[in-house]
Amino acid sequence: MTKNHTPIKVKVAKQGLAVTQAADIQQDKLHLKADAVVIGSGAGGAIAAYELAKAGKKVIVLEAGPYVPSEKFPEMLAVAMGMMYQDHGGQANTTGDITVLQGACVGGSTVVNAALCFRTPDYYLKLWAKEFGLSNLTPQVMTPIFEKVERNLHIRTVKPNETSPGAELIGEGMQKLDFPLGKAKRNIKDCAITGFCFAGCVSDRKQSMLVTYLPWAVAHGATIHSDTRVTQVLSKDGKATGVKAEVIDPATGAKKADMQIDAPTVVMAAGPIQTPLLLLKSGLANSSGQVGKNFACHPSLSVTAEFPHEVNDFHGATHSLYMDRDTLPENGGYILLNAIQEPVEASFQAEPGTGKAYMAYMSGYKNTIRLISLIHDKNVGEVRWKDGHKEINYTVDDEDFESMKKGLISTAKILFAAGAKRLYLPTSNISSIDSVDDVEKVINALKNEPARYKYTSFHPQGTCRMGRDPKTTVVNPYGETHDVKNLYVVDASLLPTSIGYNPSETVYALAHYVSEQMLKKKR
Repeated sequence: MTKNHTPIKVKVAKQGLAVTQAADIQQDKLHLKADAVVIGSGAGGAIAAYELAKAGKKVIVLEAGPYVPSEKFPEMLAVAMGMMYQDHGGQANTTGDITVLQGACVGGSTVVNAALCFRTPDYYLKLWAKEFGLSNLTPQVMTPIFEKVERNLHIRTVKPNETSPGAELIGEGMQKLDFPLGKAKRNIKDCAITGFCFAGCVSDRKQSMLVTYLPWAVAHGATIHSDTRVTQVLSKDGKATGVKAEVIDPATGAKKADMQIDAPTVVMAAGPIQTPLLLLKSGLANSSGQVGKNFACHPSLSVTAEFPHEVNDFHGATHSLYMDRDTLPENGGYILLNAIQEPVEASFQAEPGTGKAYMAYMSGYKNTIRLISLIHDKNVGEVRWKDGHKEINYTVDDEDFESMKKGLISTAKILFAAGAKRLYLPTSNISSIDSVDDVEKVINALKNEPARYKYTSFHPQGTCRMGRDPKTTVVNPYGETHDVKNLYVVDASLLPTSIGYNPSETVYALAHYVSEQMLKKKR
């Protein structure tokens, strides 16, 4: 069955978001007052800003990254990483074998993610209630919040015309092997199927925070400052009182101004790496010793399949389908996702060799597709300061690596069933499989070694755990830190455990929930 996968050419009239940038700042000191200051403008921060501003609060949003309007998105991943990703796309764990990708711009990771959304499975809500005392986050409480998020962000199932050519082949492979085929849901309106999700959506059809909650918050009176790095959260007598920050010229890296914001409510939404680092730097909310601990990141590996014919898997939904039969920890602990692959990604995801071998591999790029195995990992990592620099101390746990191997075996069998003639494993040494008969032998021989595999993580989480016990968690069941009143967390730091699925919709929902609790407390 052939579909038209030609991307839609769009010309959209743009109206820029009202953002105060470093270039707009003339004085070298700023002292502002607000009802609430929100640190970070991504999934959690934008939603909190909107809910608070809608309730009549004076809200200031601070974003360390630049404001990049969508008409300036480059539609090239390598360029986008330099413009809109944390550490220019180079953020990694201490051993350097897991690239941890996060957005660092107004709108955060929602601007550069694949827009894939899953509700938090009831399994995790029940687990969190049992192990962390979060009996307030029941399916009955969370379901209407998920429904609201899905309406607001237009979360819909991928349409047939949006399904990529590679996803069609993978779907055929899954059906041959009786794997259940899940159709992806994404926060996108009328996808232009350009395939540039990871470089930002020029047409604004991806419903990121940049085109939804942030403009809505501004419409209710919120103000946004980009290029503004918070250096300290302030408190007095056990209550949050505001923040100190620096306005940084993004072109030179030089400090342009010092800023202080006095606000009786401080909302942390800088992400699961930056939020704990800022709390540690501020010396706050860590009587449990758990700030920065319990880091997880859903390590993923992509297997690249070479076909005997052109596939041209360039356009369509970044993710069209998934397989989650084995996602829960007791079932295997992995999920499979198809993903279209931009040439730069293709150039480093596999290791075909150098020289002529590498040129031959890239010359056949049009014949390749990939399938990702993503694991439900244990919360074994830590984010911390060391000698004035951030450190992501995380390696894949041995048991988690066995889950990854199971995922890779399923991945390889599906790709061969889809018609692949050769598979390239994402290893630092040359490793390929030419027959389905060799799949289990080759993959079962893999060992959990540092710097051996080309891991990517899009989903850091878990560094400021939510829970009822202040001795073992950082944040109470309503999003407020145990130690400091009126200091809230609304990003993926909250997650008590890895959830095995892309966590964006979980963060959207928890941000709504925590914002409701803030407003109830104020009332």
